[in-house]
Amino acid sequence: MDDEILTLKEVASYLKLAEKTAYRLAAEGKLPGFKVGGSWRFKSVDIESWIEAQKKGGQRKDDLGCY
Repeated sequence: MDDEILTLKEVASYLKLAEKTAYRLAAEGKLPGFKVGGSWRFKSVDIESWIEAQKKGGQRKDDLGCY
């Protein structure tokens, strides 16, 4: 990914999450994103940084809704 802006659907697909889970994580501030006109948007570089932080133990498994 380069420095592009992604939709909620694109981020959910990329992370292999349900859209509802991605929305919840964004709304709770656990997934880095911002709203434009009421719709969530995400910078790909922020998502990549977030992934790296998760690999280093940034969040517990259950915080992602994975059981």
